[in-house]
Amino acid sequence: MSKTPKAAPVTPTRPSRPEKHYSVAFEDHPLYQQMKFQRGFASFAGLQSPYYRQHDVRAGAVSVIEGKPVVNFASYDYLGLNGHPEITQAIAKAAGEFGSSVSASRISAGERSVHRELERAIARNYEAQDCIAFVSGHAGAVSTIATLLGPKDLLVHDALIHNCVVVGAQLAGCTRRLFPHNDLDALEAMLAADRHRFERVLIVSEGLFSMDGDGPDLGRLIAIKQGFSAWLMIDDAHGLGVLGTAGRGIFEHQQVAPDGVDLWLGTLSKTLVSCGGYVAGCEAVVDLLKHQAPGFVYSVGMPAPAAVASTAALGLMEREPERVERLQRQSQRFHARAVAAGLDTGESWGFGVVPIIIGETVATLVLAERLLSQGINAFPIVPPGVPEKAARLRFFINATHSDQQIDDAVDCVAREIGALAGFSLKEILRR
Repeated sequence: MSKTPKAAPVTPTRPSRPEKHYSVAFEDHPLYQQMKFQRGFASFAGLQSPYYRQHDVRAGAVSVIEGKPVVNFASYDYLGLNGHPEITQAIAKAAGEFGSSVSASRISAGERSVHRELERAIARNYEAQDCIAFVSGHAGAVSTIATLLGPKDLLVHDALIHNCVVVGAQLAGCTRRLFPHNDLDALEAMLAADRHRFERVLIVSEGLFSMDGDGPDLGRLIAIKQGFSAWLMIDDAHGLGVLGTAGRGIFEHQQVAPDGVDLWLGTLSKTLVSCGGYVAGCEAVVDLLKHQAPGFVYSVGMPAPAAVASTAALGLMEREPERVERLQRQSQRFHARAVAAGLDTGESWGFGVVPIIIGETVATLVLAERLLSQGINAFPIVPPGVPEKAARLRFFINATHSDQQIDDAVDCVAREIGALAGFSLKEILRR
């Protein structure tokens, strides 16, 4: 029998040296370089970074930042439910029964009753057939859009929409267009010109815009989506618990039937004082998402304590509408006093979110520092979070903010803006 000849040894080839130098250092990444430049300028100007300040206690209407007590307007615990005894007891009970993790995705590890109880409660609020609860609000929105849309489809959204919608459209590969903020004439004209070019169209707006504190004409949005055979998604993350007599959201605020909206999107981290997100809609879309949305199918299920925290918070909101009434009253107080003091609140409705628009980025950062030094924590929002020349201090009003806290905050802002008025950038930095 003849022997099988041995294969000739393979001599590894040495890769040719690239003509161009390719950096593999993360420090050379352009985004990191941009951050370094911004930090260098802030250091040169004597400005402290407002990011990642350490809170030493539970942050509500008051907090303690780096050892100093402050009146806190930078947290969106709208109804003051974070830490409520009923919620913490429900969390402890769920942790005892189910542990701190469900340890795998729900599709593979199975359901927990707490998940379905939360989803049914949210669905009832929006009078929807069903709901899906994601472990992340941002990832939930991204996954939903990426699952429902593709390259032959169009997503058209308000110019001030949240980042999660933009990222979802990018992942979907659909065409994305935006219309000027709350300009529904522009939206209608856009669809009249181009609707026929796409298979599916999704219109996205917010119930309450988190940077501006205003919202759309929901009834007209529904009419537009019906007229152009489109879907309508409303991000009601900041509307739930804030708008409407019972806090049910923008549909209650504007007395519009909620079933005109195809997809109610939201997060559990605001009024519902937990972590995660949700999409409420018809049975078919929830069924589809539960089997196809990557942020659900390939992600661990929400921990049981997080789920019951939101279910309990929603129950408290429903049983104690006086919390919503007080939040709205305190918000209107802040807004009215700010307007009377000559402060620019933009188009804010005065519910939950009230911006004080300053314009210049550096002046806004300086103002935030000066307020913090006087015990008032209001976060500065600067580009790219808002358009250029639209930097602002954003105030989240809490149902437990007192009249005195609100009045003192507005008076302090007005006083400090007055003290900086008329000075050049160089002079402002010296002050």
